Amino acid sequence: MSEVTRSLLQRWGASFRRGADFDSWGQLVEAIDEYQILARHLQKEAQAQHNNSEFTEEQKKTIGKIATCLELRSAALQSTQSQEEFKLEDLKKLEPILKNILTYNKEFPFDVQPVPLRRILAPGEEEHLEFEEDEEEGGAGAGSPDSFPARVPDLNGIDLTPVQDTPVASRKEDTYVHFNVDIELQKHVEKLTKGAAIFFEFKHYKPKKRFTSTKCFAFMEMDEIKPGPIVIELYKKPTDFKRKKLQLLTKKPLYLHLHQTLHKE
Repeated sequence: MSEVTRSLLQRWGASFRRGADFDSWGQLVEAIDEYQILARHLQKEAQAQHNNSEFTEEQKKTIGKIATCLELRSAALQSTQSQEEFKLEDLKKLEPILKNILTYNKEFPFDVQPVPLRRILAPGEEEHLEFEEDEEEGGAGAGSPDSFPARVPDLNGIDLTPVQDTPVASRKEDTYVHFNVDIELQKHVEKLTKGAAIFFEFKHYKPKKRFTSTKCFAFMEMDEIKPGPIVIELYKKPTDFKRKKLQLLTKKPLYLHLHQTLHKE
């Protein structure tokens, strides 16, 4: 085992334990976040090209199945049904498999399959897939817990900072979805390109299709970056980073509410 692989397995194991611990303690928001992050890492490895992976095809298949189980557990925690489809005790059976992935040669304990390659999507890609959407869900107040990735592209649609993923919503109330998280820009405001904007994508996980979809998006222009609260409109997907063809999500009064803080150094 190379040092790179050893380190990778250690990180996966630590992430798995963190998620299971959060799950055991009833910290469901943190558990879901940890499960989804680990699932994405495992899916990426499972679908890596042969030359870019130190795992065999059979091992990658098992890694992909573990990722699927993590998503199933995450979906179960978000379900409003009283009976969970995939239980914590089931998930815990996978920890030794992940730890000993290089020597594991038994039948996988659950009848699941790795998520197909086309389900591993870069931010914004999922809008181009053709399958029915829940357009009548009622806007930002409906659906599964969601997350806001923050982007800062300019008018050419170029990312100026890395995408940031936040944990799922902390609570829902009427038509409001509360996140209560801080997002810090990775660049000084003064150094942002002229014409840049800060984008927010509102996402929700679809358990039946096993992927995360963009529900709507919002953006903040440079002249809107100032201390205090701000309310910005929600637009229909796909996310238009060039801001040329914008269409409001709904006629209902649904907005993204933010509170900005500017720091002087």
